[in-house]
Amino acid sequence: MTSTEAHPEDDRTGTRPPRTHRWRTALIAVVAVLALLFLGTRIHLLPGFGDLLGEQSHDRTGPTLLQSIQDLNRYEAAEGNFQVVVDFQKDAKFLPDAIRGTRTLYVGAGTVGSYVDFSGIGKNDVTTNADRTTATIRLPHAQLGKPALDPDRSYTVDKQRGLLDRLGDLFSDNPDSEQAVTKLAARHITDAAKDSQLTKRAETNTTAMLVGLLHSLGFTSVSVSYA
Repeated sequence: MTSTEAHPEDDRTGTRPPRTHRWRTALIAVVAVLALLFLGTRIHLLPGFGDLLGEQSHDRTGPTLLQSIQDLNRYEAAEGNFQVVVDFQKDAKFLPDAIRGTRTLYVGAGTVGSYVDFSGIGKNDVTTNADRTTATIRLPHAQLGKPALDPDRSYTVDKQRGLLDRLGDLFSDNPDSEQAVTKLAARHITDAAKDSQLTKRAETNTTAMLVGLLHSLGFTSVSVSYA
């Protein structure tokens, strides 16, 4: 009797496909899925297919509630536009940055207003002569308002996170880190506004406004001072 040695590649009668064929099929399936995901981000380039895999946005925000109304007795006389690049890093004491720590590069852009408060002006702060041709006005110095960040011009450039921070983001959001960066940007913008000539410009504009107003009312001599 002669014996026949069986080889796996010669078994063509079984129902189970060869291992090489199974791996090829799985690889083709993975490539197809990746291709679909890629097309999902670029499908808007093909007319008629934008709604097939495109994203949809839904605004389910509730009604906006009016909490309070305040009367403002001040003259907004000047406004400055500022931009700052915040480089904020938060480390752990005994762990390397690759394990625990974050570093955020953030561009913060916003405005700061400067105003003169008229609410404290008394009768002794505004004097006129008998024929109402000369006026003397004493005002408080201009102040800076709170910085207002512009969301359309503020954005995160880069954010590096350690391994533990990345794992933590998978299970929960961390809004405190974003809030810390925006607060830091607002603080730097406020400091820049203090070092600028914004309050001086506000006082100059307020003086010009009052002089023009009183001249239109018949006053020929107007003096405005700040104390």
